[in-house]
Amino acid sequence: MDNEDASTKAHRKHHTGRKAEKRKQKLEKQDASTKQRNPKAFAIQSANKLNRAFRRAQDVKSKKHHIPVIDRTPVVAPPVVVALVGPPKVGKTTLMQCILKHYTRQKISNIQGPVTLVTGKMRRLTLIECNNNLTSMIDIAKVADLILLMIDASFGFEMETFEFLNICQVHGFPKVMGILTHLDTFKQAKVIKKTKKALKHRFWTELYQGAKLFYLSGMVYGEYQRTEIRNLCRFISVMKFRPLTWRASHSYILADRMEDITDPEKLRTDPNCDRNISIYGYVRGTHLRYDTSVHLPGCGDYSLHDISLINDPCPLPDRSEKKVRRTLDVEERVMYAPMSGVGGIVYDKDAVYIDVDGNAEKLRQERDAQESAPETMMMSSLVDTSKTMDSKMEESHVTLFSGERPISNSQAEGFVMKGMPNEERVVMNGRVRRKAVFENFLHGDSGIDDDDDEDTDSDNNQDEKWAFAGSEDSDEDEALEAKKMKLSSPRNSKKNLSQNYGNLKELEEEETDSDDEDPEVDSDDDDDDEMEDMSSEEELGGSEDAEEDERDEAEQGESNSKVMDSSSLNWKLNLKAKAEKTFFEQQKSSTNLHRLIYGRHEDGVEVEEGTEEEEPDLAGGLFKINKKEDASRFVNNSRDCSIVSRECIHDWLNDHEARETIADCFMTGDWNKGEDAKTLLDQDDEIYGDFEDLETGESFSSKKEEEPEIATSRHESKKEREARLLEKRMERKRKMKEAFDQNYDLEKSGGKDELTLFDDVKRDMEEQARLNREEFENMDDTTRVQYEGFRPGLYVRMELRDLPCEFVQNFDATFPLTVGSLLSNEENMGYLRTRIKRHRWYKRILKTKDPIIVSIGWRRYQSIPMYFMEDHNMRQRMLKYTPQHMHCWSLFYGPITPQGTGFLCVQSIRSDTPDFRIAATGTVLESDCSTQLVKKLKLIGYPYKIYKNTCFVKGMFNSPLEVAKFEGGALRTVSGIRGQVKKAITSSNQEGNHGPPGSFRAMFEDKVLISDIVFCKTWYPVTVPKMYITVTNLLLKDKQSWDAMKTVGRLRFEQGLKAPVNEDSLYKPVDRPKGRQVASLVVPRSLQKELPFKSKPKLERAKNPSKREKLVKKAVIREPKDKEMAALMHALHTMDRDKKRRKKEDRKKKMAEHKKLLEKQELKEQWRHKEAKKKLYKALSKSEKKPKS
Repeated sequence: MDNEDASTKAHRKHHTGRKAEKRKQKLEKQDASTKQRNPKAFAIQSANKLNRAFRRAQDVKSKKHHIPVIDRTPVVAPPVVVALVGPPKVGKTTLMQCILKHYTRQKISNIQGPVTLVTGKMRRLTLIECNNNLTSMIDIAKVADLILLMIDASFGFEMETFEFLNICQVHGFPKVMGILTHLDTFKQAKVIKKTKKALKHRFWTELYQGAKLFYLSGMVYGEYQRTEIRNLCRFISVMKFRPLTWRASHSYILADRMEDITDPEKLRTDPNCDRNISIYGYVRGTHLRYDTSVHLPGCGDYSLHDISLINDPCPLPDRSEKKVRRTLDVEERVMYAPMSGVGGIVYDKDAVYIDVDGNAEKLRQERDAQESAPETMMMSSLVDTSKTMDSKMEESHVTLFSGERPISNSQAEGFVMKGMPNEERVVMNGRVRRKAVFENFLHGDSGIDDDDDEDTDSDNNQDEKWAFAGSEDSDEDEALEAKKMKLSSPRNSKKNLSQNYGNLKELEEEETDSDDEDPEVDSDDDDDDEMEDMSSEEELGGSEDAEEDERDEAEQGESNSKVMDSSSLNWKLNLKAKAEKTFFEQQKSSTNLHRLIYGRHEDGVEVEEGTEEEEPDLAGGLFKINKKEDASRFVNNSRDCSIVSRECIHDWLNDHEARETIADCFMTGDWNKGEDAKTLLDQDDEIYGDFEDLETGESFSSKKEEEPEIATSRHESKKEREARLLEKRMERKRKMKEAFDQNYDLEKSGGKDELTLFDDVKRDMEEQARLNREEFENMDDTTRVQYEGFRPGLYVRMELRDLPCEFVQNFDATFPLTVGSLLSNEENMGYLRTRIKRHRWYKRILKTKDPIIVSIGWRRYQSIPMYFMEDHNMRQRMLKYTPQHMHCWSLFYGPITPQGTGFLCVQSIRSDTPDFRIAATGTVLESDCSTQLVKKLKLIGYPYKIYKNTCFVKGMFNSPLEVAKFEGGALRTVSGIRGQVKKAITSSNQEGNHGPPGSFRAMFEDKVLISDIVFCKTWYPVTVPKMYITVTNLLLKDKQSWDAMKTVGRLRFEQGLKAPVNEDSLYKPVDRPKGRQVASLVVPRSLQKELPFKSKPKLERAKNPSKREKLVKKAVIREPKDKEMAALMHALHTMDRDKKRRKKEDRKKKMAEHKKLLEKQELKEQWRHKEAKKKLYKALSKSEKKPKS
């Protein structure tokens, strides 16, 4: 048996020793990478190559970084704006209906305006459909967080898609997700695949590589498939959004409701008066303040008349007391769409509106009376009320106790207003004074009642207050109060403390129950008790000693109550206070020799030995009776000689110099943070906090946390205590994590990447965001709004005054209504210097001084731009037209806008505009800048008298004054001779050089010919026109028909006119004035000898003329016979050429047929060769498969 056990025993590997170490090294080598196994192969071969690789890696890493931005997103963020954009008939409404059905299980028959719904525990969505209008697309691009760009796959990309993408590029570019629809029109899977691939690559070209593109394959019963909608909604729910620059600095509201609050009487008298409206919506962007000016795109600038905070109509689900679930309950799937008529209740600032259809309600009552009876009764009772709430309250009665008569509203007010004085207005010395007159106030009294009067009044008042109460209740209260006072009296010793504690706790519970049932009675009872205490104290006439004894007893009672409240498990709490108390009790109980000899010394009054131990007499067991003793006996021995006088003690508290000199000798001195023991201990307490003794299982907490726990443990419930402890643990964990990250960041990253400046900035941003959240976290909304304004996520009501009546009359809910706040400097007007480029798809060229519509910031307005270029010397040279494929600069007049803001330009917002509508895009470079725009001006003059290098010129100027402005100006002739303007010719210095007005004398570097033309190039300043017209398309019934200033070309096109022709602008043949013919250059022979050979004039031989030239020069006249022969030869040559051409064509045809025949033969030969190869390979394979014999 032993041998069998030994043979079946499993082998045990050695875990120590040489073999085990070798095995571990082998396993480590197997698990290691190639670089670790063979480090020499990956050694540095070239320092330059390593340097380039390192630089490349750092460049790639830096490109991935985004500029860190402080996260100002509030805890309750506003709903995410999801816009459905696309051309008509692409499926926007169907997709919106499917998303609404997925989240809320219901549909909207007619969608108008935004629809807000709850999609998760911490996320809400605002869905809005963008119609096919240029202004709507611009407004949606400015406020949307996510764009669902819908594309008809059966048709392809349309111009509206590319226009919207260009609009998004200018205004910040939110998140864009493409959706392909109408894929069910394709019948073949191969065509669908090719179409998807082509559209995807084109979509990536416009956005970025890897942009998300969804595919909606088809429709089932008029809806998209549920799986595809579910996947789309999942992508939307997890998507994160980066804050855009413009929205992070400007607050805005996407209005989901608009109401006309104009006075009805004013509307009746003047229907076309200016209107007052209220706009409702969520605050987005940054904080919105009271004194902010706002802009309504499509309407204009307005100042806020009033803004107020109202209840959120679509709140997030409250999961504080519920079990944490991943899905929403049915009642939590809230949808809010007032413009679409969803929901019958609308909340306002001071009212609630209930929408009831009368005819439909009656029909519903007749059809389904039993099912809808409770709902219809409630609604009809609200509608059919004939009395107001005040009258109903007057007629109502309340019974406080069973068996008692009911009390009316007037009787209850009589009890409440019992002690309220009446007002009496008295005029004294020209001043109106309001006198308070009481019913029981007598004019002869002094206004101060005696003690007896107070007692009687309080008793009478108490009798009157409790006249309606039952006698049994009052007896029970008195018994309860007496029993409680008996338990809390100082006569109870520590023996009976545990027995009385249970009874006292039961009494407190009974009292709390009675307080919950009738809080008003309890408050009145407390007041009566206070009146009784005051009257008894005044009757007994207590002294200072008695008051001190009462304070000691009260403190002792409080300490006893604390001991009773604390359980045996918390015996370590507040050990310091307990030790101090024990010490002072021992000091009091110890024998005081001074007191035994001289008696007690207190404020000049001595107390004998036996008086301290005697128990004071109690009146009814409640109050002490102070015995007045003759203090004259103790006056002589009042002074204690052993006590040092306080006048001799040095005042160390006020002697700051002496304290500073010896401060570092004590623990309270100015120590460094790293050396101060108290600071180090506090830091340890903050970081490590509570700890647990693993041997005994006891837990200990820091001193700082003991006192608030004891103070708050009595008044908080179990859930509140658990929540507080959870918050404390999370805070401690966060501090420990920060300490760990600060000390071990390099170890965590493996020592490869050190902390960079980007990481430091990012960490500072996160810390600043945390501080911003914690600053106003525990403050209520009403107070918080006063400090920081209306933060993003709040639902507000905004009131605007004096809007045009057309805005309300022509209001269309399908057009988005946005309200954008303006900064203080954005209300000023000035010149904007921008960099602009004509869009490559816009077919027309842009001309200077042609009006153009600019969309910049929240605004859309029309202005007149001036295009220019900057030369190397910073001269701003005006351009007549924009360059073809490059940027230029532009100047136009408008509101001041921050630098770096993007804008776009369109010629017209009409829907009938053909082709691509985005004319240009650009960026603001400078605001409120000065204009120094100049254009080129060339002046022309003609010389009329020449004296060597001096010349007199006419025709360039019209007066000597103009010449005086251009003195010293540069001149140039056609032949390239440079000159300068000297002086104008006047009547005083003519001297025989008469000329027309404006003639002047000029000096040139060489002699000028009389046939030369003199030019003067100058720069003329150009003023930029101040023209600013706000686009007010929302005031029109047809929102797409807005027109302001038209271009000259459009006016000519509409009126059928042609551009006028200027004769001076036409190109003509240049007619030079006939003057002296310039002879050829003749070099003298004496000069030819000194010139080098290369510059000497050569004697060139005349070229021999060809035969053809000789024949051309000679005129040949043929005879009639020669003419016939020449015509015959020409005909023969023509026939020969035609015959050769036909032969050539026939040869080409034959060659083509022969080539085709050869190709067919080659194909046959290839096929025959292929078949032969197949037969050969088959034979070889069969021979290989045969078994070898």
